[in-house]
Amino acid sequence: MTKRWTPHATVAAIVVNDNRFLMVEEVSGGKQVFNQPAGHVEQGESIIDATVRETLEETGWAVKPTALQGLYTYTAPSNGVTYHRYCLIAEALHEVADATLDDGIIGPKWMTIDELRQCDQLRSPMVLTCAEDYLKNRRFPLDIIIEHP
Repeated sequence: MTKRWTPHATVAAIVVNDNRFLMVEEVSGGKQVFNQPAGHVEQGESIIDATVRETLEETGWAVKPTALQGLYTYTAPSNGVTYHRYCLIAEALHEVADATLDDGIIGPKWMTIDELRQCDQLRSPMVLTCAEDYLKNRRFPLDIIIEHP
């Protein structure tokens, strides 16, 4: 019997304020890395709800998704897992006092595009690709995402 290929459905948020991207400083595979607020979609959860939840859990920021930036795929060489990333643009609403961040999260960090371009600690190539695509004005209305109950 052959093993079934099962890609991982994930979300990521592009949140920009004063030309700085909201990033997550975290430990992954024993290394300190930077990523957009991102994570797996849970069973029964919508793409928009997952984006809001993951951003809060990883940064302590409440956000409102405003557009779909794009769909990205990446197969991580470290584990062979293929990730399908829904990248949503979101507006920062406010920082949540006393928010509990997920295990492994060091904390949020606001970074410029130049800092991201020069950073050698990005979690995956999708991090910079998503930031660059944001600057190219890639965006689609959220109603392009159709989720049947």
